[in-house]
Amino acid sequence: MLLSAGEAKNLGPSSGPNRLRDLCTFCTISLDQEEVYRTKVYEKSVSPFYGEDFYFEIPRPFQCLSFYVYAKSMFQIRDLPVGKVAIRKEDLYKYCGKENWFQLQPVDPHSEVQGKVHLEMKLNELITENGSICQQLVVQIIACQGLPLISGQNCDPYATVTLVGPARWVYKHFEVILMVVELWNNGNLAQDVFLGETRVSVKILRNDHIHRAWYLLQPKGNGTKSKPDDLGSLRLKVTYTEDNVLPSACYTALRNLMLKSPDVKPISASAAHVLGDICRESVGYEALLPVVRLLLHHNRLLPFLTSVAALELENTQEANTIFRGNSLATRCIDDMMKIVGRSYLTVTLKPVLNEICYKGDNVEVNKENLQGYVQKVFTSITQSSSSCPPLMCDVFRSLRQLASKHFPADPHVQYSAVSSFIFLRFFAVAVLSPHTFQLRSHHPDPEISRTLTLISKTIQSLGSWGSLSKNKLVRQLLVIRCCGTLYPGSITVRCVHMIFNREVHKRAQGRKRIGKKNFKKRWLRVTNQELSYHKQKGKEALCVIPVKNILSVEKLEESAFNRKNMFQVIQSEKPLYVQAGNCVETNSWIEVLSQVSRCNPGRLSTFHPSAYVGGSWLCCKEPNESTPGCKPCTATVLANIQLDIDCDRETERIFSFFSSNRSRLQKMEDACAGMSVYLGQQEECSAFTIQDPKETFRTIKELGEVLDDLQAHHDSKGALTDEPGTM
Repeated sequence: MLLSAGEAKNLGPSSGPNRLRDLCTFCTISLDQEEVYRTKVYEKSVSPFYGEDFYFEIPRPFQCLSFYVYAKSMFQIRDLPVGKVAIRKEDLYKYCGKENWFQLQPVDPHSEVQGKVHLEMKLNELITENGSICQQLVVQIIACQGLPLISGQNCDPYATVTLVGPARWVYKHFEVILMVVELWNNGNLAQDVFLGETRVSVKILRNDHIHRAWYLLQPKGNGTKSKPDDLGSLRLKVTYTEDNVLPSACYTALRNLMLKSPDVKPISASAAHVLGDICRESVGYEALLPVVRLLLHHNRLLPFLTSVAALELENTQEANTIFRGNSLATRCIDDMMKIVGRSYLTVTLKPVLNEICYKGDNVEVNKENLQGYVQKVFTSITQSSSSCPPLMCDVFRSLRQLASKHFPADPHVQYSAVSSFIFLRFFAVAVLSPHTFQLRSHHPDPEISRTLTLISKTIQSLGSWGSLSKNKLVRQLLVIRCCGTLYPGSITVRCVHMIFNREVHKRAQGRKRIGKKNFKKRWLRVTNQELSYHKQKGKEALCVIPVKNILSVEKLEESAFNRKNMFQVIQSEKPLYVQAGNCVETNSWIEVLSQVSRCNPGRLSTFHPSAYVGGSWLCCKEPNESTPGCKPCTATVLANIQLDIDCDRETERIFSFFSSNRSRLQKMEDACAGMSVYLGQQEECSAFTIQDPKETFRTIKELGEVLDDLQAHHDSKGALTDEPGTM
């Protein structure tokens, strides 16, 4: 999902003392009621411009995507909700890919509902003792799904059933026209929380007939209320994609055709290159990402990148323009760096970025600090060889060789070929927008952004060979020669780099008298050498786990402790059980910890997805606590990033791009046929890269047959939907 929170207008009530002119506002993004992202805080404006993009994979089912606008005030303990925009999942397609203004709605606790309830109802006829006939309504609440977290834990729900009749009724006899089922969370010592309701007309029931259906929970009174005051509006752009993935065997033909791409001569006649060609006008080169991931998974990416880079060099006349455009080759290498280089950026840049953001911005002070920050960034880059992913090293080595062969008279071109990517498209971009690479949780404040922009421009200058003096060029060469991207393994760095830290809930190691382990808030911190948790941020560590001792990092089943968003760090001692703030943070923790421990000796191949409680493992019921795991480790897969990819889903995405651009594919096929007949470059062929029309024509024909067959599989399967009783 790609989200863009653009701007807001006229926030707050249209009149009265509650106007938000003197308050700072921010926007949050939630899946149902779980916040996953938030924007920066915008100071003192009723029409703030947020201007932030968020892209993320949705890790769980959801019903509603919500945007909340909050106001911060120094006089309030809690942030004040201004209003919200809520879009149901089934309505997202209406707004997909377009900017829309949405009117903010009031935030009412009784309207914040999610989940659904499974009801069974039956109407029986009974004969009373006096011989009269009456009806008996039997209601059974079978199950609930998707209920919200309450204070980070699964709720403790109960239900009430109310029968509603007409305004007038006779004593002891009344007509029932509506049944209302309300769900509440048992607050124990706290106040009970309303979870939602559903209203069912009894007219749908027939005697002795069982009615069973899922019903979506609705706000109190179905949300009927008077027209709210004007709270302002929010401009959003939402791009939501949902893939209907078929069984793996259905994708064999298309997958094999894509994997054959690196071997096709010329490379422009390959299925992967054809996809990039036909999608270039409609979606740019967005269609190449699933291709890159698929080839990466099967260890076929390096030869493909080498071939497309060689093709681009054939059309490059000047050495100082090498790999500077937005082409198929540069986009594929960009995607590769974003996939395999995230942990590399985290180790290299995150400590310096944290220092810059924590110190804030002071114009006079930063004039003196800027040079120091730039030096720290450069030093981190030049001392990062041990962290550079091997695939990036291999790709850059290949680029050097290709550049030297194409421009033999220029001794420096081999370095500019690499600097075009490593500095201009990788480090400089990450410094400028650290939140897009998960180096910071939120967008930096405007003052901090100024400092980051200056640092980013300095890094970009390393790729601007023509503007450098000879002495600067020598220094640049020294920087790149030291960098592990060209000479991996030349430097071993033992510096401690802080990678990730957040507040979490950790299961305590000690036991209470009642025998249950409790959860406490802790500040969890991971560096490239150790994992530690602290009572508060900045306090001394309560426990330190060396990274080298981590044997696996896995998700924990919700049923283990009745909590969502949990993961476990498995070591030789007892596992460390942690609950993250939300589902996106959970995935980030698992990814980071798995990456820093990926080369550890003795990593596990199996694990227990649940906990050892009450004398046995909840997952497999084995009584021995030291029993080997009952499920294969996914962290073993994460140790090799090439395997951490759902190939069926990526192939389905490739199919979707081909299908939506079928007319362009037909035009390319016609262009190949015309070139074969007339033996010349025709005007209609200029939109495509066609080096060998016969080979390209053969590939397109094969693609057409494969796409038709896959479409037939989709048509035969049909749409699978979970039809609720009411919407």
